[in-house]
Amino acid sequence: MKAWGPLTVKDLSASIVFPQIHLSDTASTSKKLLTKKPKYRMYVCGITPYDATHLGHAATYLTFDLLHRLLLATGSEVNYVQNITDIDEPLLERAVRDGVQWDELAADQIELFRQDMTALNVIPPTSYMGAIESIPLVTLAIDKLAHNKTTYEIENDMYFSVNHDGKFGSISHLSKSEMVELFSQRGGDPALAGKKDSLDCLIWMQQRPNEPGWPSAHGFGRPGWHIECTAIAMEFLKPDAHEETLIDIQGGGSDLIFPHHEMCSSQARAISGKELASHYVHAGMIGLDGEKMSKSKGNLVFVSSLLASGADPFAIRWALMRDHYRSERMWNSERLVQAEKEVARLRQVLKSKTVAPTQALEIDIVKFLSDDLDTPSVVNVINNWVEASLSGKSGGDHQKIRATIQNLLGFAS
Repeated sequence: MKAWGPLTVKDLSASIVFPQIHLSDTASTSKKLLTKKPKYRMYVCGITPYDATHLGHAATYLTFDLLHRLLLATGSEVNYVQNITDIDEPLLERAVRDGVQWDELAADQIELFRQDMTALNVIPPTSYMGAIESIPLVTLAIDKLAHNKTTYEIENDMYFSVNHDGKFGSISHLSKSEMVELFSQRGGDPALAGKKDSLDCLIWMQQRPNEPGWPSAHGFGRPGWHIECTAIAMEFLKPDAHEETLIDIQGGGSDLIFPHHEMCSSQARAISGKELASHYVHAGMIGLDGEKMSKSKGNLVFVSSLLASGADPFAIRWALMRDHYRSERMWNSERLVQAEKEVARLRQVLKSKTVAPTQALEIDIVKFLSDDLDTPSVVNVINNWVEASLSGKSGGDHQKIRATIQNLLGFAS
């Protein structure tokens, strides 16, 4: 599946000394060093295309865009893979509700997502893979799980047995009761009769009446959600047999910690014997005016709506960067208004050839980004520099700092 138009981030390592990068890792509950490498493997879970793109999506993909940019700017390559769950219950349910064909709804929402990512200046993934086109990969992954005796059937549906994995739960650190509750809320079926464990997850579903299906060695049907990402990551990120983990970074929103990322990593261990990722990185959720933002509440704020109202795309990025990516945060219209004021002042200064000294600012930007993507501190030091520039201070290199902000923060004039 095609992504969106390419973007270039320059290697800035010849002119900037980058500190070592540290990232919060959900599994270890600590901030860990990201080992310097010539090439990184990063997988970020994509959308289910029935309601794209709300600010929760935008915050997540902005987080990993900033990380992507930082890694490229240090001179490393990044193999970045993102999936699209273009067949799943929520998509089918929305299509029935709206009286449209499910595949047409998916196509429309995927195209809208592409447009939103383009507007927000997000670097596209190296591989952008749909669940449907990945069914042959899913089939192979299920074959490997079955070979390792980690699967079983319930009325011709196939399930993955979590009890075969002694490390299951090592990412989320939840109790069994907490897992069961979340599993039920997030697409699982813990009470299904015939399961060996309430947390065992569906990996292949036989076709249901009035629902689509595809041929496979496991019957005519469709893949489960978790195995889709496991199969795509292991194929397109090309794990190195000499490394301890299959990939470097598994990313997404914090709502994916359990069950999704827990299941993906468990399946990867069952297939390969290795941990899926060195770092499990998760962005916090976004609320609106004091309430959780969710599809069920109908209080989602969509990027396309903000753009249609005339919002500056970089101001949307800026508003989201004002909080740390891991924080649970609230959105309101005043946040965007304030961001647009600050971005307008930044644009004014970057058009001037006379700016305040920039060497310390550049050092601070890369220092804060390298420290677990500390964007609130980045925003603060840039705002202070803008104020100094507008007050008449000089001596800075306006071209160099403009390039730094463009490459590292996604600024577009």
